Amino acid sequence: MTPILKAIIFDVDGTLAETEEEHRKAFNAAFRTFRLPWRWDVKAYRELLTIAGGRERLQAFFARINTAVDQSIVTDLHREKSRLYAAQIEAGSLHARPGVLRLIAEARAAGISLACATPSQRSAVITLLRSLLGPQAETNFAVLGCGDDVLRKKPAPDVYLWVLEQLGFEAESCVVIEDTAVGLAAATIAGLSTVMTVSTYSGIVQDEQQLFAGAMAVISDLGEPHRPFTLLAGPDDGRRVVDISLLQLWLSRYRSPGYR
Repeated sequence: MTPILKAIIFDVDGTLAETEEEHRKAFNAAFRTFRLPWRWDVKAYRELLTIAGGRERLQAFFARINTAVDQSIVTDLHREKSRLYAAQIEAGSLHARPGVLRLIAEARAAGISLACATPSQRSAVITLLRSLLGPQAETNFAVLGCGDDVLRKKPAPDVYLWVLEQLGFEAESCVVIEDTAVGLAAATIAGLSTVMTVSTYSGIVQDEQQLFAGAMAVISDLGEPHRPFTLLAGPDDGRRVVDISLLQLWLSRYRSPGYR
């Protein structure tokens, strides 16, 4: 039986907008605020992005450099970083990635549910959504699955499983839009089908097809009519804008017996 697309589940950071550079700057500003000597360059931060969640990223960093830090310092650092990041977003420093706003509008018009699944804090997610979509932007989404809602973060599947439970849909009827291998792993374990939109921090790899093995398709972004996406891996259907009909086509093919 052909699955019918009922929901699109978006990751947030790097998927809705290229947020990771703003996160990196906010971490470094927090280090300066606390007069700490560390600064994360792009290479170091890319490596740390294999750890989902800002607090967890700080803990992993201190473990890597064999530095014992009281948990209260980690908490204070992360709180300051979150405040600085929110201020950057509220200042309008970010824009949605190509195709994101268009696909959200198309899904709403078609009666397809929207959700987010992210390790980020709910407050940061709402701040970003309002910056991209305007006041009360979170009401566009049936479910916001955030780091606050689950114990384990990606690559554990918890946030995706939580979102599916809240939506009341089977995994077979949903499509995930992600940008990292960690997110792809979480979605795959949850039984979901994923489209990878390679971001600035996830995309500097030698072989996207190998890194994102198991995705329905790997593309540069969701594309716009005047700015088509680049297909990096997956079936070439001759289309270069991700819309509802293309997601349905990919989902039907991916879920067909014997395809994978």
